[in-house]
Amino acid sequence: MTAPDFTDVTEMAGEEISPEQLFRLANRYYWAGDFADGKDVIEVACGTGPGLGYLAERAKSLKAGDFSQAMVDQVVAHYGDRVECMQFDAQAMPFDDNSADLILIFEALYYVPSAEAFVAECKRVLRPSGQVLVSNANPDLFDFNPSPHSFTYHGVTGLAALFGSAGFKTQFWGSTPLAKVGLKQKILRPVKKFVVSSGLMPKSMAGKRLLKRLVFGEPVRMPAEVSAGMVETETPKPLPADRPDTDHKVIYCAARLPDAAA
Repeated sequence: MTAPDFTDVTEMAGEEISPEQLFRLANRYYWAGDFADGKDVIEVACGTGPGLGYLAERAKSLKAGDFSQAMVDQVVAHYGDRVECMQFDAQAMPFDDNSADLILIFEALYYVPSAEAFVAECKRVLRPSGQVLVSNANPDLFDFNPSPHSFTYHGVTGLAALFGSAGFKTQFWGSTPLAKVGLKQKILRPVKKFVVSSGLMPKSMAGKRLLKRLVFGEPVRMPAEVSAGMVETETPKPLPADRPDTDHKVIYCAARLPDAAA
């Protein structure tokens, strides 16, 4: 079977997305910015690279890559020599041992066949006290809809177990609280649950865009780059690590290695 290039599940610059998608996209990089300050950073599964310009302004160094050569080509076309980007598999990263301080994987861990292999690679590449930042759609919501090409989704407890078994300490936050979504979304959540469980949810990006237009209203254009002030900055809510979260659409995880003396 030919491996997917993920262009069918990735929003491209200039395409229509919902205002909520833009909010979530920008805020995960705003959240990562403070972690990246002055650090050697790698973004894994960077897609078309919407956050790379923002990260590059804050990091000491930045490298990025994606499994899909089509994505890498788009990054190179947009950023040129501003960002080093290459094709690679998250399960076998082309970086030296102890060569990075921070690794990001946003909305993509569930596309990696072996999350355990990815975590092992992070442990190899990171220096002592290095961190992995993860942003995941929350699979513990009752109306959760998995993406095509996905393998395993990890919520709070799944991520805690995944990284904890490799010696990482984890912290969690919730983003995009359900309490603040619009009335139409709240009313339609049971409908979405029925559509998902019945196998009627559109698989193509075109079908999903039509559905999002009906639920979220007038779309906006996907930016090529995230910039400061593009959307309102959200302060994510700290979450306990010992139970699933059912109050937020997105889970943030920071997994940290022990320092050299530990």
